Amino acid sequence: MSDKKIIAVVGATGAQGGGLARAILNDQAGPFQVRAITRNQDSDNAKQLAALGAEVVVADLDDRESLKRAFKGAYGIFCVTNFWEHFSPEKELAQAANMAEAAKEADSDHVIWSTLEDSRKRVPLSDDRMPTLMDKYKIPHFDAKGEANQAFTGRGVPTTFLLVSFYWDNFIFFGMGPKRGPNSELAITFPMGDKKLPGMAAEDIGRCAYGIFKNPDYIGKTVGISGEHLTGKEMAAAFTKAFDEQVSYNAVPADVYRSFGFPGADDLGNMFQFKHDFNEEFCEIRKVDESRDLNLSLQNFEQWLAQNKHRIPLE
Repeated sequence: MSDKKIIAVVGATGAQGGGLARAILNDQAGPFQVRAITRNQDSDNAKQLAALGAEVVVADLDDRESLKRAFKGAYGIFCVTNFWEHFSPEKELAQAANMAEAAKEADSDHVIWSTLEDSRKRVPLSDDRMPTLMDKYKIPHFDAKGEANQAFTGRGVPTTFLLVSFYWDNFIFFGMGPKRGPNSELAITFPMGDKKLPGMAAEDIGRCAYGIFKNPDYIGKTVGISGEHLTGKEMAAAFTKAFDEQVSYNAVPADVYRSFGFPGADDLGNMFQFKHDFNEEFCEIRKVDESRDLNLSLQNFEQWLAQNKHRIPLE
């Protein structure tokens, strides 16, 4: 019987949870073992984690009883939701409450809740600087996570609130990478003006979470993480170097970005506007140096591009 402490990882087959699961599994001399929580134990990612030594447990964020069973006996629990799977803030709120209640019953020593700012604390619904969405939100995929913080604090769950940054992996999977214009010239497009965008590799989020689990002093604290803060021009310059082809930065107004029409364009347009309008505050909490203390292998954008440029579609 292993004397290692169990870390139950929600979303273990996804980006953030997968990074944490692999960080624990790769540190065989470390103090933890992985309980990978997934809805589908037969998925390729779940099978890969099992082959690496993870305990794979089936649970569903919509099923509180399944979470209680999955969290039982865990020292630590990593909690995350995926708004882009369903586009429902209410579903995120309910799922966070389910995880918080299950963590409370499990009497876990340390929970990490992957959250974001509730933008309504800075831009009330009555503020017309950006449109109100779904009648109750400014940035639905931010606001519900921020609102859900109280699900953990209200139950007295020993929680670290992890504020993440823009995934550079969005350039691979979310259609945000360089696109060719009418003259076949490549450009990236964001409504960030000349402001900096904190970003990081998705796998580094999990590695930073691992560093937090190794230090109980982080319980009760809010920790912001980032690999690098870059302007659009600086990102375009890095793309230019990586692809050996000129990539420009197209700084559009937030209203234009919201009008692009893809699913979630209005949500993301508001998100980028929030990051632009409150840039100093948004960047300040996402400290690169502290992130590197948590994760010694933290990548900057150029390093991430060198490893992943072949995966980015140039449309």
